[in-house]
Amino acid sequence: MLDPKQLDDLMQRLSSAVPKGFQVLQEDINRNLRASLEAGLSRLDLVTREEFDVQAAVLSRTRQKLAALEAQVAALEGALAASRAASD
Repeated sequence: MLDPKQLDDLMQRLSSAVPKGFQVLQEDINRNLRASLEAGLSRLDLVTREEFDVQAAVLSRTRQKLAALEAQVAALEGALAASRAASD
């Protein structure tokens, strides 16, 4: 979900775009617009920047572990092939 400060900034920009005649109704418009934005954004599958960064770090560590395991498997396969060649 969006940070409340970001949502307030967006609301401020949208409400400043409202024509002067409608600014009398600005509080009501702001309330309805905010509710509409929150409802629309809640339907989106969004994550916070912090959650994204955490998952990116997890993925990076996983890739490092995978590379190490691939190297280990390659070494074991080489050793196995060498031992088979020696026994033939």
